Amino acid sequence: MCRFVFYMGESLSVADLVTRPENSLINQSVRARERPEPLNGDGFGLAWYVDGETSPARFRSLTPAWSNANLDELARVTSSRCILAHVRAATSGNFEVSEANCHPFRHDRFAFMHNGHIPAFQQLRRSLMGRLSDAGFNSIRGTTDTEHVFALVSEHLRGREDQGSCQSLAAALSAAVATVRELIDAHAPGSHCYLNCVLTDGAHAVACRYSSDPDYIDSLYYNRGGNYRCDGDRCWMEPDTGDVRAILVSSEPLNKSAQWEPVPRNHMVLIERDLGLELQPI
Repeated sequence: MCRFVFYMGESLSVADLVTRPENSLINQSVRARERPEPLNGDGFGLAWYVDGETSPARFRSLTPAWSNANLDELARVTSSRCILAHVRAATSGNFEVSEANCHPFRHDRFAFMHNGHIPAFQQLRRSLMGRLSDAGFNSIRGTTDTEHVFALVSEHLRGREDQGSCQSLAAALSAAVATVRELIDAHAPGSHCYLNCVLTDGAHAVACRYSSDPDYIDSLYYNRGGNYRCDGDRCWMEPDTGDVRAILVSSEPLNKSAQWEPVPRNHMVLIERDLGLELQPI
């Protein structure tokens, strides 16, 4: 399992998500509050969009986020209107700790990250890869279930990279979840999947909170308002007065504000270019 945070809105310092808040992503890498194991030390990654560039920039490392001085320096001076940040806890016995396995993943203009796992992934992997085109098959560099799910998502977006919309992202993510469920039923009946994900093209985004297990689902929250600000380690979302200018989606609230709302079970959060937000069942 892992922890992540996603931001879309007016240009924001990466540090305002990763290092400054009371429950920053750095803090969640050491003391996660809403997962059984508090440590997420098997690497980290950032992806962010820059005006004039369609493909997101990315920085990943297999070192723990809490001990990487380069992350602290980069976060301090880097700003963006669309940011993905992720700290990884590798699934025991299945996925090696390597840079290739660190999130976020990217393809063309799309970026993707995941918290959760598919316990029966090794039983599904061969059949899953059979669903991919040659381009999708050759795009995979690591061994994680996440990258393979992203390859499924990318198959549904292939050829439509310039036609981005929330609905197209949501349809691709829903189709990938449905394929995973189909493969589990065929190759590992009775097993489950846990898929909290974020998919974005830098202008639109979709986040999902999904579990096929009736007894467990990972945490996921959203927060929106007039603006998101930090003063030292005190960070807050200004109230929405009819002009939403910032949206956060995070595995855990970054502070104690009551503005954080849990994403309903097995729902997606659709975020439009103008920061309109819609909840939609998967």
